[in-house]
Amino acid sequence: MIDIDRLAKQLIPHYSHFNVSERLLFTGHSHQAWPDVALEGQAEYFHDAAKHVDKKWDYAMEKTEILRNYLRDYYDDPDGFYCREESTHVLFVSWMSALDLKNKPKIITTDAEFHSLFRQLHRLEEEGLEVSYVPINPDEQFVERIVAEMDDRTSAVMLSRVYFESSLINHHLTAIARAARERGILVMIDDYHGTNVVPLSIREADLEDCFILIGGYKYLQWGESNCFLRFPKNCELRPAITGWFASFSTLEKPRDLSPTEYDHSDQRFASGTYDPSSQYRAAKVVELFKEQGLTSEVLRDQYVQKVELLKEHFLKQDLDPSLIKLTHTKDIATHNGGFLSITSPKAREIRAALLENGIFTDARDQILRFGPAPYTTSAQIEQVMIELKKTISTL
Repeated sequence: MIDIDRLAKQLIPHYSHFNVSERLLFTGHSHQAWPDVALEGQAEYFHDAAKHVDKKWDYAMEKTEILRNYLRDYYDDPDGFYCREESTHVLFVSWMSALDLKNKPKIITTDAEFHSLFRQLHRLEEEGLEVSYVPINPDEQFVERIVAEMDDRTSAVMLSRVYFESSLINHHLTAIARAARERGILVMIDDYHGTNVVPLSIREADLEDCFILIGGYKYLQWGESNCFLRFPKNCELRPAITGWFASFSTLEKPRDLSPTEYDHSDQRFASGTYDPSSQYRAAKVVELFKEQGLTSEVLRDQYVQKVELLKEHFLKQDLDPSLIKLTHTKDIATHNGGFLSITSPKAREIRAALLENGIFTDARDQILRFGPAPYTTSAQIEQVMIELKKTISTL
């Protein structure tokens, strides 16, 4: 077990621009601070663009490959492909456009998905797509409910590894993927709240034929425009929504009416020209994480300890459970992701009041979320819960 305060104090000097030691930043599940080296990455891109002009793309793609290799290592996935895009939405839409929705118009998902997935599926549902929203509770029969929805009209199952409201971990992906595989159904996993929080070996979990959405905005500290779609190396899907970056190898060929080609590479679901500065920034963060020994095991250990500490200090405040309570009481180490989820009918009011005092949290409907980060100290954790009690007393 690591010493979380020792780790935090080791890291704090590297986040001087965000002033993490003097601020209660508890949106670690949504937007973590960027280390100072990220600014160096931004400047490096400008200088490379000025020096190399149109040849800058060779250098930009080297940075993207650094990010891909980080993810391959994190997921124990040496053979996986990782397509980069500015958002998971761009990747999701490209992937959706490759499904045989004419003949298999059914999608199975859950009632606990983030807006990026829910909104797009619901809008397509209005245009005739058939979407089955399976309740995640009770958890004991979750797999059976998912499998019961699978039929020969189903294109895909889409679900999270860590739920964005409750912070609960979905422990059923292997069983669901196995059932889907037997029926020729694709599986898309939203891992925005799992990457860098809950270690996953894709090989050991038998998820090598699955598709995984990954975002750098939260726990990776990569900031915006660093999202990836992980897909199997033998993938032959042909997205209908496709950009010219998906087939560099054919650009010099004469144009004709033959079928659209795709490179057998990480670029299969890519769009077009993008701003590479975000990859430069993120590559610097990857380097810092390695220098500071922030392995997947260290990251998991410190998140577990900090969320457990948040829970402990929350319970110490002895607040009225009719006004505010834990979203769940399951064991943090086994069942929880990287933030503490609290339920209150006044969640948004509480969040707004905390923000007025410079305390950063966030709220989703009746859910109030407190997300620590590797640079968060135990003193800050205790303080934020004391401030929470003060805030509630004024409402």
